[in-house]
Amino acid sequence: MNRDLTSEDIKQIEARGLTVEEITRQLELFEKGTSYQNLDRPCTLGDGIRAINDEEALTLASFYDEHEDKKPVKFVPASGAATRMFKILHAFHNEHEEIHRGWIASKARDGDKECRYLLTFLDNIRSFAFFDDLKEIMSGQSLDAEVLVEQGIFEEILHYLLSEKGLHYGSLPKGLLKFHTYPDGGRTAFEEHLVEAVDYVKDREGLCRLHFTVSPEHCSRFEGLLEKIGSRYEKEHEVKLDVSFSFQENSTDTLAVDMMNRPFRLDDGTLFFRPGGHGALIRNLNHLKSDIIFIKNIDNVVPDRFKKETLFWKKVLGGYLIRIQEQVFSYLKRLSTGPVDTRLLEEAIQFMEKEFHVTSLRDPQPRSKEGMRRLVTDKLNRPIRVCGMVKNVDEPGGGPFLVRGKVDGLSLQIVESAQIDPESDDQQSILRSSTHFNPVDLVCGVRDWRGNFFDLRQYVNHDAVLISKKSKEGRELKALELPGLWNGAMAYWNTIFVEVPLKTFNPVKTVNDLLRKEHQ
Repeated sequence: MNRDLTSEDIKQIEARGLTVEEITRQLELFEKGTSYQNLDRPCTLGDGIRAINDEEALTLASFYDEHEDKKPVKFVPASGAATRMFKILHAFHNEHEEIHRGWIASKARDGDKECRYLLTFLDNIRSFAFFDDLKEIMSGQSLDAEVLVEQGIFEEILHYLLSEKGLHYGSLPKGLLKFHTYPDGGRTAFEEHLVEAVDYVKDREGLCRLHFTVSPEHCSRFEGLLEKIGSRYEKEHEVKLDVSFSFQENSTDTLAVDMMNRPFRLDDGTLFFRPGGHGALIRNLNHLKSDIIFIKNIDNVVPDRFKKETLFWKKVLGGYLIRIQEQVFSYLKRLSTGPVDTRLLEEAIQFMEKEFHVTSLRDPQPRSKEGMRRLVTDKLNRPIRVCGMVKNVDEPGGGPFLVRGKVDGLSLQIVESAQIDPESDDQQSILRSSTHFNPVDLVCGVRDWRGNFFDLRQYVNHDAVLISKKSKEGRELKALELPGLWNGAMAYWNTIFVEVPLKTFNPVKTVNDLLRKEHQ
């Protein structure tokens, strides 16, 4: 498998923090192809997804608040540029020198979906939190945005919104875009995460920890924004913000190959590497040393007046995690010493079957009591995640399923549609029958019962990769995406799915999503 690698290739590989062994493994994965998940059935309420009634929710939220000794952190992947958010606007800006409302409206009436979309954007442009900034930057070029809007002339408006001459929103990450309007000005998605975290991440010393993964080229912008607004939010909310940033490591890049699974080479003969996808962030997560880690996407935030329910359910999930951790730690402590207690073993097995849907502990081959203790201890002593799930509303992304593994039997997994065999009618039928969706609303426990941090890299299903077709320099290639952060990268965690209200899920996938009432 190494026969195509030269000494110069090896230097290039090692300079990225990779090894020849890892590249060999990646080449072998290309040869094997995408390893699809084997779905047994979708998780539904009562079968993989827990419903929590109002009384229990209040109890769990209070339970979370009572644990003042906890040291939580909020982890937000914020690396990606907002290119897809402005995709349709980009297309019109690139293809038309003149953009007048009249002809856009005419085509929209004739049924052109993209023109309808653009018309909605144009007619509501004053409702966007970034409009004041746009007006200001255009006025510096002797352009009056208000007059242009009244006249229905929009090419300059799109130009100054998207390009580097103006706000450059077409290339900035979502975290730096102004999402919501307040009396004292607009607030970016980054700022909304800071404010939201105050309610459930602040510890008893008043310290509020957040960690954002960002692109290196945008880090200084995030740091500059934090320096500008941080002290104001600290004063308003009586907290001390502890905000850190990290990048996706070069050592998590993956080698691209040609259509014959040979290393893809650029025109200068060097190997071509691509970012490994958000699954690479398991390493960033592994560096965080906190008792509890909340994970949430950068674009799933709402203005203050809609935050109440989101904050409440964050505490519900956090309380559930702490309660489960206490039970797990109690079992592990009792299992760690003295002679094997068969009743304790049975109790622990029933607990895992009920809470984590673990099915591989009823071994048909008889084990010794000591062997069973080792097996149960191994299954219990793992990172834990409690994942909020919302009812399916046809949003793009993954969902909760019971997956049949080669070794571990059935397990609860978050599975993306791309991980499901498109040629299997049975598997596609299971996908279509799913009732819930993954909004990326996770609470993670990453310490063991002795207080040590788990090495999260040990709980990754390294075969759960995705292979896709891309192009570079006009040539086709195959790209390897690492197991997703909440997919294969957490495959061997102990998992619990909990239904949360749909009101807690308000993503911004396109710019017009900011016109929804939840963002106004």
